[in-house]
Amino acid sequence: MEEWKEQIRYRLSRMRLYAVTLCKWLAVGAFIGALGGLVGSAFHIGVDQATELREHHDWILYLLPVGGLLITAIYRLTRTEGKGTNDIIRSVHFGSHIPILLVPVIFVSTVITHLCGGSAGREGAALQIGGGIGYKTGTLLHLHEKDLPLATMCGMSGVFAALFGTPLTAMVFALEVISVGVLYYAGLIPCLTAAVTGYLVSTALGVQPTSFTIPAVKLDPWSLVLVTLLAALCAVVSILLCRTLHWVEHGAEHLVKNVYLRAALGGAVLIVLTLLLGTDYNGAGMGVIERALAGEADSLAWLWKILFTAITIGCGFKGGEVVPSFFIGATFGCVVGALLGLPAGFAAGIGLICVFCGAVNAPLASIMLSVELFGAENLVFFGMACAVSYLLSGYCGLYKSQKIVYSKMRAEFINVHAK
Repeated sequence: MEEWKEQIRYRLSRMRLYAVTLCKWLAVGAFIGALGGLVGSAFHIGVDQATELREHHDWILYLLPVGGLLITAIYRLTRTEGKGTNDIIRSVHFGSHIPILLVPVIFVSTVITHLCGGSAGREGAALQIGGGIGYKTGTLLHLHEKDLPLATMCGMSGVFAALFGTPLTAMVFALEVISVGVLYYAGLIPCLTAAVTGYLVSTALGVQPTSFTIPAVKLDPWSLVLVTLLAALCAVVSILLCRTLHWVEHGAEHLVKNVYLRAALGGAVLIVLTLLLGTDYNGAGMGVIERALAGEADSLAWLWKILFTAITIGCGFKGGEVVPSFFIGATFGCVVGALLGLPAGFAAGIGLICVFCGAVNAPLASIMLSVELFGAENLVFFGMACAVSYLLSGYCGLYKSQKIVYSKMRAEFINVHAK
């Protein structure tokens, strides 16, 4: 009888533990997600307003060197030089400190970059903003050191969902991008709660979710072959994107030691390139992405965008690399896919997802993104394309602190950093 009572007490205690954990993470996820939704919405509106202002006043482009100097000064004065998305990923791995000043600094710096015409996105900055919010909130709530990484990922999910309007992608991306080959399943409830809350807050504040329409393609063997070939080429483009970003950043640091001079020179180079090639490559380039998905793109637009983005990020301007990867993938897919015989708009969608997948090494998040952006009609094509791009992109990645835990070629533990 005593043994039976002991068993009941044990099971009741376990049930209570699970119930308390559920309630804790629903509350923490919702709280962090609400904060992320508010800050993410303000960030979205700020970047949009800055972009609109620049497009109505062409002369602002000539302030690029001044913008670079201002961003450099902000980072130096706040002692956040060198801090970025890699530090957010390292914090999840090792529980390292994330300075809360990184949140306003990356916020303001990214707005300045878009205002002046630097080539950058905002979702990468969103990971820094969200990670900083999540980490600081976790410390204020006195969460256990093992729970702080989950709080950090909650923030990443919440702000990403608020900015882009893709809550499921935001959840999976935060869980998947940290350690490739391993998912932190304990983060499912907190990250999903944060992502949905951030999404609901942003829509309530008038931020419209991102979505596109592309042609539906009948599933047949030949179309699948063409999509596989296009995905393989997109994997090569994703490698070129990552390598160029790393090379230009390293080269700029080596050639120009003074950070202020580096930023000013980078801004001057961007002005010259803009005068030569036009304004399509300034800012995030959402208009160009929309045209590509409608079946219209310049043949070398993807290559110029890589160059513009590499100079922008490499010389000290701030922002994300995610939307530029969308631009590069959509324009490349539109041009090359049409040559292969695929509908141009459909191929642009495949390219957008594949280059993103290869650059961030997150195939599940990429498949989820394809559904939230384009619907599920072409899901099999996107699933195959993401699998091919993930494999053939090798161990390249935008984030050097990202760990590739398991080999892409066999069931083997390797635990290396992305290159």
